[in-house]
Amino acid sequence: MSDARTATIGLGPLRPAPDGLPDPHIAPPTIAEAGDPFTTLRVIDLLARLERATPNRLADIVDRLNATYLDWLFSAPVVVDVALQLQANWMADYRNSSGIVLDDGPLGLTLTIEDSSRVDPWIVRQAQRAASACTERLAEFSRRDRPTSGG
Repeated sequence: MSDARTATIGLGPLRPAPDGLPDPHIAPPTIAEAGDPFTTLRVIDLLARLERATPNRLADIVDRLNATYLDWLFSAPVVVDVALQLQANWMADYRNSSGIVLDDGPLGLTLTIEDSSRVDPWIVRQAQRAASACTERLAEFSRRDRPTSGG
């Protein structure tokens, strides 16, 4: 008498993981890139929390990003790129340069954000725009039939 099983459609319940099986949720590090909405959102999130009207060293901003997102690597040029884009957006919206100021001081490059009631709603809109771009990129990825281009 044989104990042969037949295949069925769909997976049944899974058995417990064998002892010692490593966690499969290991994620590779991500290198932050200029123009990437996921990078932009993370940088804006930190900038939105900085003390207003206080020069903040760019090196300190980069260090905080790297300490906050341990699986990411942020570089100064990438953070400057986001800051410059925010500065350009501010100029387009308010026609002045006092909102986001990058300055080369004695301690290196600094970033200062204006202390006014218009900053918080404005920076939230910038973050929402970046988050929307992230969502669009994820939706585009999920529509492809394979994770490489051309699919």
